[in-house]
This record gives sequence, C-alpha cells and structure tokens, in this order.
Amino acid sequence: MRTLKAEPLTPDAFAPFGDVIEASADARQISINYGNTTRFHDLAQLALTADGGKAGVSIFRSSPLDGPITVKVMEYHPKSSQAFVPLSGRPYLVVVAPKGPFDASKMRAFLAGPGQGVNYHAGTWHHFSLALEDVSDFLVIDRIADDDNCVEHELSADEQRVVSF
Repeated sequence: MRTLKAEPLTPDAFAPFGDVIEASADARQISINYGNTTRFHDLAQLALTADGGKAGVSIFRSSPLDGPITVKVMEYHPKSSQAFVPLSGRPYLVVVAPKGPFDASKMRAFLAGPGQGVNYHAGTWHHFSLALEDVSDFLVIDRIADDDNCVEHELSADEQRVVSF
C-alpha cells in the first residue's frame, strides 16, 4: 500500500482544489461594529445555485476512522462548491485530487489546524470529513436541491493510500 504524506494546509498549496477559510493576516480585514469586530472578508468562492440549488447551512458530526487511515473512497460535487469549517477545536485531515477523471497518483493530503476551514471548488475530488482526535463537528455550507450532486469513486486496491501525518 502506498503512503500519502499529509502536508500543512496553506492557501497556496490548496489553491488548485479550493479555498482555505481562516482569519489570517493575508485576508482582507474590515473593521465593523464600531471598531469592536474585525471582519475577515469574502474568504471562499461559493458556487451553490446551479440548476435551482440554494445555499444550505448544516452541521456534520464526524467520527474518527480507526488508524491507520486508508483512503478507500473519493467524491466530488459537479454542481457546487462545499465548505467545511471546524467547530470542535481539533485538527483534521483533508484529502483531495484535481478535477477531471480520478487519478490516485495526484491525490494530496493536508493537515488542517482547528482554525482552518476548506471550501472545495465544484468538481474537486475529496474524501469525506476526516476527524482525528475525537468526534468533531463541522459547519458545512453547500448546495441544497432535489437532484443528485455527488459522484463517488471507490478506490481499487492499487489506488488506495494510507495517510501519514
């Protein structure tokens, strides 16, 4: 089995797959509420309304997988982005691959800090939420509609990867 080494989650490294959502010094900052609040402005390129979809806000509660973590399935959403913002104050793993036909050799893993969310661009292959230390909640902003917007790919034995971090 091949190993996929998790790298730190940075905006530059993650740019081919989506946006990093975090209150960083690089974000546009706007003082609001009479100077009592700093708004870290417009952190993700959301795409949620294709084919009559609407924005939805949900909470996903994810349980950690038994280790070692083996990537066995990937998915993408052809009609929308999907944003995950951690609520439980714990790190988590992000596994992605570029848009287009699935290619296991192009998978990348990122170790996200507790203050970092991600927004997967439409068509980006990704693994479901990978909580690490304990059951973790994520605020999820995605497309709500009555049609199918999720394509899954079960990885063959040759495509599967063990994530190290």
